[in-house]
Amino acid sequence: MTAAERYALIAGNGQFPLLVLQEARRQGVEIVVLALREETFPEIEHLGAPVHWVSLGELQKALGILRQEAVGKAVLAGQVKHAQIFSDIPPDPLLAQLLATLPEKSTDTLIGTIARLLEQAGIEVVDSTVFLKALLPAPGPLADRAPDAEESADIAYGRHIARELARLDLGQTVVVSQRACVAIEAMEGTDATIERAARLANGRRLVVVKVSKPKQDMRFDVPVVGLRTLEVMKQSNATALALDAGRTLIFDRDDFLRRANDYEIAVLAFAPDKS
Repeated sequence: MTAAERYALIAGNGQFPLLVLQEARRQGVEIVVLALREETFPEIEHLGAPVHWVSLGELQKALGILRQEAVGKAVLAGQVKHAQIFSDIPPDPLLAQLLATLPEKSTDTLIGTIARLLEQAGIEVVDSTVFLKALLPAPGPLADRAPDAEESADIAYGRHIARELARLDLGQTVVVSQRACVAIEAMEGTDATIERAARLANGRRLVVVKVSKPKQDMRFDVPVVGLRTLEVMKQSNATALALDAGRTLIFDRDDFLRRANDYEIAVLAFAPDKS
């Protein structure tokens, strides 16, 4: 296999990088892992691929490992908590210099800059769903129960708010009740946003809307939902979930939809805006 065909998986937290690695290996793709010490789940070491551990602050070391491994393509999978930019992890000189040049520290700016740095080093950053296309839903109802009239009205309202939120690169999720925005996502993530909404809603029924960005770069920060999201929704009296078709990964899809049916949670995938 040539270097151009050899992949690196740059792994953040959560299930996403584990699924990418498992599916890449199932497809016979040679892949090495660059794992982030502060983020990546340790079980990634047990999936049969070489793993190199680096700190979030060790950008120069990470680039050196990728050059040493002679990879030609990289997949960025898994969240790196945005709040880490306020942590006490010391950046190496290269990362410190890079951060000092950024006009803002939004998700797109941070990860996009890292992607450009990789490509300057001759490493193509590819669609993060390249091995997981089967987990991207088509438009339409996904669970047995379709949203009722009130939920549908909340979805329409929430989608309008969420699109603006995503356009500003602040978050991807809003939680709505009776056409009122109860909570919007910032740095805390989807599940924490739903939990915060439940504390504010005093038992009222909630609807969760999760969207992609208007010009979603599928190489990074792709929206994801999984079984944990459904558990949080159940505990929070959130009865409907709407998400972007073709741009949102549903982890453990079969189990996810079975669980949604068990909980009578309506799940709807809508066609994303063409912008």
